[in-house]
Amino acid sequence: MQADIVIIGGGASGIAAAIEAKKTDMRLRVVICERLDRIGKKILSTGNGRCNLSNRSITGKNYHGSVEAVKYMEGCQSADEFFSELGLLCSYDEQGRIYPYSNSAASVLNALRIRLAALGVEVISGFRAVDIKCGPNAYTVTAENGEKVTAKRVIIAAGGYAAPSCGTDGSMIKLMREKGYKVSKIVPAVAPLRTSPDSLKGLKGVRAKCKVSAYSRGKLLREENGEVQFTENSLSGICVFNMAYLLSEHEGELTLSLDLAPEFSSEQLYDYLMDIKKQRPELGADELLTGLFTKNLAIYIAKRALGINMNTPISSIGRDGMNAVAKLIKRCGFSITGTSSWQSAQATHGGIHASEIDGRLASRREKGIYFCGEIVDTVGDCGGYNLQWAWTSGAIAGRNCALSLKGERK
Repeated sequence: MQADIVIIGGGASGIAAAIEAKKTDMRLRVVICERLDRIGKKILSTGNGRCNLSNRSITGKNYHGSVEAVKYMEGCQSADEFFSELGLLCSYDEQGRIYPYSNSAASVLNALRIRLAALGVEVISGFRAVDIKCGPNAYTVTAENGEKVTAKRVIIAAGGYAAPSCGTDGSMIKLMREKGYKVSKIVPAVAPLRTSPDSLKGLKGVRAKCKVSAYSRGKLLREENGEVQFTENSLSGICVFNMAYLLSEHEGELTLSLDLAPEFSSEQLYDYLMDIKKQRPELGADELLTGLFTKNLAIYIAKRALGINMNTPISSIGRDGMNAVAKLIKRCGFSITGTSSWQSAQATHGGIHASEIDGRLASRREKGIYFCGEIVDTVGDCGGYNLQWAWTSGAIAGRNCALSLKGERK
């Protein structure tokens, strides 16, 4: 097959690139090569099936990596503007997250597919790209099964390593590295963080609202408020997901500290505990915190802070013990040993380094190649930021790719 533009990857950024390229020049033959049997599978899983399209509040603090995503977004369409043109209505929640009005990711994908069909974008499914070769006047993209597509321009929108069941396994990043491209360190992002199972005994299934602080060698790196969920070997929840990118620079030196009662000071908690001592002197230590936390968490804190048998009467716990409990509630630390598997990660931190692309998202190394989406070295926080980058970067790559061909068509 011969095309003007071939797009490797039919996810959010690849679809946006195809739409924008055709809008820029309807005469172009644009082909999406998708590894799976259908495009857009990962879109269906975002926002727990609701598809968190974007966020009303987007700043540089929401993105991490060598590529400054927000600079590319200046002057570009917002997600609601983009989807309004596709006939999709949006709504907003209290945190500023943007969703389709239907609260269904399927509505988003249907709107995108309808627009692709109307524009005449072609889709080749089951195409796992394994090679890109530059010829005298065009590129040849070869699939694992030997199928080939020749095109004047290539947009690489193949994603990173996260969620391999959705068709992204990092193979295109590996190929670019083999071709000489600089690739930033790769780690799972927007993902649970692992810690020692021994430090989580008794907490599996517990959820707790708290303030999470990330430290490395005593330096505070980031703070988030939210709900933490405990498993047998990891900490989860949005406030934890947003810390995962820190492993790129602080692997082996990252600690999460949970303030399990952010509304109270250590002194207030100490006074509360001394009151409990007066109210429940003959009860066991396992009942010390039942008025503050769920039973499993209450027992966990008491055991870890006091190191005594939980049948020990509360009356026998001295001032030092009560202070230790209060301090642990305010700063319950966990040493992070890594992230969960790529199957559980929502995004990839790392990818094609900023030094390899220009302001048009074009390769500085090979004329005619463009990048967009998760394959480049930027990752957003949980809350619609990664999908906004996908829409924006896809549109930028698609538009500039199409414009670069205009002179050749005259």
